[in-house]
Amino acid sequence: MQQWEYFTELVSANIKNKGWEEYRRDNVPDFKPGKCSPRTMIPHLNNVGEEGWELVHMQPIAGVGANDDVWFTGGSGSWSNAYFCAWKRPKQEADAE
Repeated sequence: MQQWEYFTELVSANIKNKGWEEYRRDNVPDFKPGKCSPRTMIPHLNNVGEEGWELVHMQPIAGVGANDDVWFTGGSGSWSNAYFCAWKRPKQEADAE
């Protein structure tokens, strides 16, 4: 039976993200994103995908605390550039035993 391994991380959307400017220049040269455009996460997401991980969940979060705890808001809403991501990939046969 197929087994899976998982990992989670917090990812921020920011035009200063590593690899964003090169990605934009090569793929969407006419796109001028805002400072916190979610598209700025694409190079990081692609890099993790190249390691065999599949993004199974992504959710915006209002903020991250000093202990990597996640802040949620009530019905009033909030702006944020932080996202909680959950990834999975098939567990290697040797690891499954």
